Amino acid sequence: MRFVRLTVLAIVGLTALGLGQTSAPDVPAEVTAIVAAPQVSAGSTVQAVLRVEVPEGYHLQSNEPRDPTLIPTSLTFDPPPGITPTEVVFPPSTDFMQEGSPDPLAVFEHEFFVGVEFAIDGAQPSGEVIIPARLRYQACDDIVCFRPRTVDTAWTFEVVPTSGASPVERPDVFDSIAFGTGEPALIATLAPIEPPAAPTGAEADAAGLARLDNFTIAGTTEGYRNVAAFGEFIANAEAGIVQQGWFEGRGVLAIIAITAIGGLALNLTPCVLPMIPINLAIIGAGAQAGRRRRGLVLGSVYGAAMAFVYGALGLVVILTAGTFGTINASPWFNVGIAVLFVFLALAMFDIIAIDFSKLGSRIRFNEGSRGTLWLAFGMGSVAALLAGACVAPVVIQVVVFASDLYAKGTTIALALPFFLGLGMALPWPLAGAGMALMPKPGAWMVRVKQAIGLFILATALYYGYVAYGIFENRRVDPASVAASVQAKLDEGWYSSLEEGLAAAEADGTPVLIDLWATWCKNCLVMDDTTLADPSISAALDGYTKIKFQAEDPSAYPASELMQRVGSFGLPTYVILKPN
Repeated sequence: MRFVRLTVLAIVGLTALGLGQTSAPDVPAEVTAIVAAPQVSAGSTVQAVLRVEVPEGYHLQSNEPRDPTLIPTSLTFDPPPGITPTEVVFPPSTDFMQEGSPDPLAVFEHEFFVGVEFAIDGAQPSGEVIIPARLRYQACDDIVCFRPRTVDTAWTFEVVPTSGASPVERPDVFDSIAFGTGEPALIATLAPIEPPAAPTGAEADAAGLARLDNFTIAGTTEGYRNVAAFGEFIANAEAGIVQQGWFEGRGVLAIIAITAIGGLALNLTPCVLPMIPINLAIIGAGAQAGRRRRGLVLGSVYGAAMAFVYGALGLVVILTAGTFGTINASPWFNVGIAVLFVFLALAMFDIIAIDFSKLGSRIRFNEGSRGTLWLAFGMGSVAALLAGACVAPVVIQVVVFASDLYAKGTTIALALPFFLGLGMALPWPLAGAGMALMPKPGAWMVRVKQAIGLFILATALYYGYVAYGIFENRRVDPASVAASVQAKLDEGWYSSLEEGLAAAEADGTPVLIDLWATWCKNCLVMDDTTLADPSISAALDGYTKIKFQAEDPSAYPASELMQRVGSFGLPTYVILKPN
C-alpha cells in the first residue's frame, strides 16, 4: 500500500510541475534603483546603485561564474547623450556548494549591491535625466539552477546648474560595495528611486503587438531547421500550405472519436482490467445486483466518474497553464517524465510489482452501502486516479495535444481529456448490467503487459532525448549569440517589433520574425548556418526581417507574442503577410 501511495504521489507531483511552468520555475528578484544625490551639477559625477534582493534559499550567479554553462549576473544601461559611465562595481562573490557539483559555485547571496558611476558633461542642460537599466541573472537553489531572468528598472536624477546643486555628504558607496561591506544602513543614506510605471520601451512593445492585427500568420516553425527544411517552410508559408499532424486536418468528430477509442483501449491495461470485477462487487453492480437496470445505472455512474476525473484534471491543467505545451521546453519536466515512464515500464516487465488487484481485499463496505450512486461515483473517481500508473503516458499526451490545440484557438480541445475518460468508461455500464462481454484476465495479458512496457519504455527514451536536446541547446556563450544577432542587425534586420512591422506595413512586404535569446544555442547555429545560406537569403529577399529578443519567454511582451503565434520554444520563426 505504501508503494501505491508513492506511485500516486509521483504522478501528482509531475502534474503539479506541469501546472506550474514548462520551463523551470521563476525566481523573482526585487531590484531597487538608488542614486547618491537627487540633484547633480553639470560637469560632476553621480554614483548610482542597484539593490538586489532574492528570496531566502536562492543564490544568483556572480558576474564571473566558475561554470561557463551558467549565466553571469550582468547589468546593462542606456544613458542619454552627455552621460558617460566611468566605473561599474560588483561585490565579491561567495562560494556555494550545490548538491552534485564537484566544485563550489561563485554566487551573490540574498542581498547585494551593484554600483555604476556616471560622468555628467559640463554642457549637459538642466532637467530630469532617466537612465534605463536592465539586470540579467540566473538563480540556483541547493539542487538546480533555473532559467535566466531579466528585470528592467531606471535611475532618475536632476541635473542643475553648479550653484544650484545641494551638497550631499556621504561615505564612499563604491568602496563599501567592492569590499563587500555594503550595509542597508549605508544605502539608506542615499535617495531611493521608484522604477517607472512601465519598463522602457513598453509603449513600443504594446504598439508592436497591436500591429500584429494588421498581418496574417502564414507559418510558424521552431528549433533548428536545415536549409532544405527551412526553405520548405518559407515556400509553404508563401503558398498558404499548413503542415498537418496526425490529428490536424481531421474534423472535430474524428478527433473526438479517435480520443474516445484510445480511452476504450485503456481498459485492457493491467492496472484497470483486474479491478473490474473487484469494483463491481464493491459497488454492488453486476449480475448479482438483482436487476440489470439497476446494475446498468451503477455501472454508468461508475464510468461517468472516471470520465469526470480525467475531464476535470485536463480542464484545470489546460486553463491554468494557458499554453501548457510549453512544458516541452523544460528539461527537468522531460527528465521527470522519462524517469516515471522507465519506472512504469519496469512494472510492465514484472521487475517492479504494481498489483492493484489486492486493493479490493483491503477495502470493507457494509452491505447497506452497496448499490448506492454515491459509492459508485466515489469508487469510479478513485479507480481513475489509481489507474494512472498505467494510463499516465496516454493522459499526458492527450493533455499536451489538447493544450496546444486550445492555444491555437480550438475551443473543443478543452473536452478532449473528458472524451478520453468517456471512452474508458464505455464498457462499465455493460459490466454493471451483468453482460459478460468483457475479456477475462489470463495468460494472454503477459504479452499485453510486455507490449505496453515496450511502448512506455520507448516513450521514456523519447522524453530523455528531448531533455538532452534542451540541455545541450542551453550550453552556449551568450556573448556569441549577441554578436551573431548584432551582425544581422548590421545587415538591416530590425530589433524593434513595432518599427519592423511599421516598415513592412508601409512597404507591403512579408515579415520574418526571429525569436531568440542569449541562452539559446540553436539560435546561434541557425544564424551561422541556415540563415547564412545563399539560397535562404535569396528566398527572404524582399522580406522585412525582425530579430525579437525573447530572453524570458514567460514575461511580457515575449509571452504575449509567443502565445499569439502558437510558439512554445526558441528559436521560433514566424512568417507574416500584410492583410
